[in-house]
Amino acid sequence: MVARAYTVAFEGVDARMVEVQCATSPGLPSFSIVGLPDKAVSEARDRVRAALGALSLALPAKKITVNLSPADLPKEGSHFDLPIALALMAAMGTVPQDTCANTVALGELSLDGTLVPVLGALPAAMAAAAEGKTLVCPAPCGPEAAWVEAAAVYAPASLAEALRHFTGQAPLPTAHPGEVKSPTSHRDFADVKGQEKAKRALEIAATGRHHALMVGTPGSGKSMLAARLSGILPPLSPTEALETSMIHSLAGLLSDGGINRARPFREPHHTASMAAIVGGGRGAKPGEISLAHNGVLFMDEFPEYPRTVLETLRQPIETGEVVVARANAHVRYPCRFMLVAAANPCKCGYLSDPARACARVPICGEEYMQRISGPLMDRFDLRIEVPPVALQDLDLPAAGETSADIAARVAAGRAVQSARFAGTSMRVNADLEGGALEDVATPDAEGKDMLLKVADRFGLSARGYHRVLRVARTIADLDGSDTVRKPHVAEAVGYRLALSKEV
Repeated sequence: MVARAYTVAFEGVDARMVEVQCATSPGLPSFSIVGLPDKAVSEARDRVRAALGALSLALPAKKITVNLSPADLPKEGSHFDLPIALALMAAMGTVPQDTCANTVALGELSLDGTLVPVLGALPAAMAAAAEGKTLVCPAPCGPEAAWVEAAAVYAPASLAEALRHFTGQAPLPTAHPGEVKSPTSHRDFADVKGQEKAKRALEIAATGRHHALMVGTPGSGKSMLAARLSGILPPLSPTEALETSMIHSLAGLLSDGGINRARPFREPHHTASMAAIVGGGRGAKPGEISLAHNGVLFMDEFPEYPRTVLETLRQPIETGEVVVARANAHVRYPCRFMLVAAANPCKCGYLSDPARACARVPICGEEYMQRISGPLMDRFDLRIEVPPVALQDLDLPAAGETSADIAARVAAGRAVQSARFAGTSMRVNADLEGGALEDVATPDAEGKDMLLKVADRFGLSARGYHRVLRVARTIADLDGSDTVRKPHVAEAVGYRLALSKEV
């Protein structure tokens, strides 16, 4: 007879159901695992044998075969230990077979039978709920998996506890969700002296999730401004928090089973590889653009990134998802993020300062900014010049708006967009396209006439034209206007052309 238990194999944020079949048959004593296991899965037989030995359970003197079905799906990771042990105990008659067949299990076994936490408990709970099964996972993973209310989650600390639960000797209570971590930011826009135009641009970007590029001399405050974005972004909605947490669960970034309502803020170094930014490596793990899903990806020293890395951003920016293609699998991750980039105007950084600029001005500035290709530059909705702050202004007391003041306006603008896009797949103005863009972002006659003249004068691409409309719609939302008017278009165009040679 074949005993069955269930677990999952991860393909991006999706968890595919895997049936763990165990059969014992006459023959020389052996223990084999088939079904495209990787090295970690193949080594499970030794961990399972030792863990069962710690429970004083000896393997039968038979040929033991464990099949992971579907057999053509690659199996990776140590979370297969627990389901293999359960299927084996069911085949031995130690636990009821029907109970194991209604359970999705994952967990790594130590040699003494203790269950070690693994990645992906949240996506696994989603898959278990979809199949109408219960989930059994290590105790540290229970609070994370319990956020899926549709699945009953049991979290034993050891294989012995799991055995007593399945045999009815000591049933486990269902796990409870971890804490909801409130957004906290100790950096305030009130600390930024001057740079009112840049702060206004970042407010617009935060409201509509528009991509922004800041260019300015070293020390002008670009990184300081970007670091304060977290303080003005609204908290994640329950749906967004679940989406983001599923990615962070696979990356091992969730602590104590808590779900963070703060929007992600990722700031990779400019020496990061393509796999680190886009995703890939062993197991095709999510990259920085996916870890920044529903949040901010801040890329400082933007032209210093390798050209190949920058060019890979073009498609994810447009589609909101990235496909990591490998020989044996294609893994898809969501990545709807707000890209905020910062750059110096040239290699030396002092293009606009005759006293400090190098001898190659202005050629050095043109060559440096050409590291950002035209198609990638075209995807920035807001291009912001960040001039240096006068030294005498640094001694003045802080008189700017606080992050709380700006956050209130951003939240009001997001609320308008949430009402506008209710019942659709769109969430913010940056998602507008096609007929929806024409319906809600078409400006009045004066605004449209102005935009057509600007598009003709400066040769805006179709993408640039539509991005100006989206930004103008966001500015109108902040202004409390139902109609996109000429002043809104004018401000959006100003940010679009801020770094153009003609201006």
